[in-house]
Amino acid sequence: MELRFSFIIPIYNRPQELEELLMSLCQLHANAPFEIVVVEDGSSISSKEVVNEYAEKLNISYYSKENTGPGDSRNYGMKRAKGNYFLILDSDCIIPKHYLVEVERSLADSFVHCFGGPDAAHETFSNLQKAINFSMTSFLTTGGIRGGNESVDKFQPRSFNMGLSKEAFQACGGFGTIHPGEDPDLTLRLWNLGYETRLIPSAFVYHKRRISWKKFYQQVRKFGLVRPILNHWHPTSKKITYWFPSLFVLGFMVSLILVIFKIYWLFFCYMAYLGIGFAISLWNNKSFTVAILSVPAILVQFVGYGFGFLESTIKIGFLKRNPEKSFPKLFFKH
Repeated sequence: MELRFSFIIPIYNRPQELEELLMSLCQLHANAPFEIVVVEDGSSISSKEVVNEYAEKLNISYYSKENTGPGDSRNYGMKRAKGNYFLILDSDCIIPKHYLVEVERSLADSFVHCFGGPDAAHETFSNLQKAINFSMTSFLTTGGIRGGNESVDKFQPRSFNMGLSKEAFQACGGFGTIHPGEDPDLTLRLWNLGYETRLIPSAFVYHKRRISWKKFYQQVRKFGLVRPILNHWHPTSKKITYWFPSLFVLGFMVSLILVIFKIYWLFFCYMAYLGIGFAISLWNNKSFTVAILSVPAILVQFVGYGFGFLESTIKIGFLKRNPEKSFPKLFFKH
């Protein structure tokens, strides 16, 4: 099958962000032509002028619709795309020149209907962005697979950097209404249909994450809230590892209580763990400032995800409440 690629990019109130992404796509190396489909998801700040600026440089189309969330916007774009293989990106990504060549090579060697690629921090990113990227991708945290851990079997692609064939999209019906969590939900439904997924480590993107400490906490808390809902929908996907952040946070609280009674060994274990995180970040980023910021980034990630996971587990797992009624902000209405 001759692959024809369509980049699918939902956008919401971030024209400057889209411009940076399109600028990087202009530099893309490719052996075959490709198109770009931009879907404006009910934005109050339009990106149409940005798209028009690149109309002569790229094969690009623009659609505007009411706000129904990123998952439905991707579905909207894929239904209108001309390609037979969709490359789904978040608008806060910058694409390396080699990206499409690596995708083409991997799919030519061993075709798969759905793949994911890791994310990395670009040298131009702020210190906070680099620290959060370290926390989100490090093998020390829950983000190991996002950083490109090739040992992970049955990889679950994430929609900031995902490939999906037209056949697989039509078979599974695309993304659902939950957000975040629409990407693992799609993957789990694909597995149930017999499709495979794979990580392509060399097909990475620079994921900018325009984020503050508050937004980062809110983001990872939502990740924690979503996981028990996915476990409820897909019982075979349950893993003990999803409990690790919650156990980490509860253990840290116990260590602080023990310090009051002059029992220090557990607290020292946590300090050693964070010290290792600092050292690895320092080695990877070659920046003392980024390494310092990586420590609270790790803590925020574990606390946000851990408490979110516990709250959702209690409401969905034990009290058997309806997910949409318990957490309405996690669902978009089509």
